[in-house]
Amino acid sequence: MKKKKGGCFKLILKLFITLAVIGLVVLGHPILVDWINGRQLKEKEKESVEAVQEIPYQEVSVEEQSLAVHYYYGLLNEEEKLVYQEIYQGMLNREDEIYTHGKDAEAANKILGDVLRDYPDFFWCDGGVSSTSYIQDMGDSGEETYTVVSPEYNCTAEEKQARQQQIEAEAGAVLQGISMEASDYEKILYVYEYIVNSVDYDLEAPDNQNIYSSLVGKRSVCAGYSKEAQYLLERLGVPAIYVTGTANGPNAHAWNLVQCGGEYYHVDTTWGDPVYQTAEGEEAPRWENISYDYMCCNDEEIYRTHQADEEYPLPACTGMTWNYYVVNGMYYNNYDSSVALDALNSAIYEQRNPTIFKYFDEASYRQAKDDILNYQIHNAAQTLCDMYELSEVQYYYEDRPELCKLTIYWNY
Repeated sequence: MKKKKGGCFKLILKLFITLAVIGLVVLGHPILVDWINGRQLKEKEKESVEAVQEIPYQEVSVEEQSLAVHYYYGLLNEEEKLVYQEIYQGMLNREDEIYTHGKDAEAANKILGDVLRDYPDFFWCDGGVSSTSYIQDMGDSGEETYTVVSPEYNCTAEEKQARQQQIEAEAGAVLQGISMEASDYEKILYVYEYIVNSVDYDLEAPDNQNIYSSLVGKRSVCAGYSKEAQYLLERLGVPAIYVTGTANGPNAHAWNLVQCGGEYYHVDTTWGDPVYQTAEGEEAPRWENISYDYMCCNDEEIYRTHQADEEYPLPACTGMTWNYYVVNGMYYNNYDSSVALDALNSAIYEQRNPTIFKYFDEASYRQAKDDILNYQIHNAAQTLCDMYELSEVQYYYEDRPELCKLTIYWNY
């Protein structure tokens, strides 16, 4: 007799509820109670069935070595990897029911989420899933437990094929703009700037949990931004990890970890977009088309405003070598008034905006802020007056204490 062990789950709501089956015997027939998201659905009678000698497990044709390069796959044990392979293959084939060697429905749901984290190009499923575990009587061989995973797909097979062609065409056009021989940093910067310049942050965008919304539709939320970054970078040969957590307190958020020069860095393309700042109620600086605050930063920088989910261990990000401000000479380990004035004057001579001062620690930043705004800005303003024979000048500044950053903008 096949005995139902689990019920249904909704991964997309992250309500991983341990499923219970209440088996009662009424007139010789078991009565099973299904649950979904903690809510009783219905009672239904199950007739006794003869033991099935073979369970139709999902056949796997994908080579294990092609999966092994992905981060979340690498976190699994051998039994979990087999379930991952089965779910991967079933979703690739767009199977409605995927028979897996999983022993637990909740664990199978999590592994489906791992597949989606590793494969941003699986756009036809946003994470909705229901899974059921069974115990099968195998006769003399005893009992065998398995789990049937039923993903929820967001488009038909025909729509999937059409969207796949659109995604590949768009990605091909985008990647023509950068050489495969470029450095890791150049590739990351190219993708970062492309996404920020091409995608608008829109909470109402359709399909906003996958790359179709961002890469083709050009409107998305953090999930679309981050999955597009992951997808494009992996196409360029740069390892990228999809990360979820919170930002600005309890707000759910997604970003990426990328490998640059052999080290991991955080990259947040969503927060690089001033349109996102406006959507979140912040006033975007008038001079900024792109914010580079989260272009290759370390743990110390990102965790001032972000918090990764504790469910998954992440590689440590300790370096700052390839941080945008370090690469471009805007990062300072300590404050020097003459260096600050030189930076301000240099921007004036070149009619360049903005001038950014990013500091290693809070003490240096506070010293810089006090001296620049009270003294050096006036010295630089005099330079601007002398150059253009002006009687007065206008400037703006942005103070970001949580980032130890001060930005000056001149109105030429």
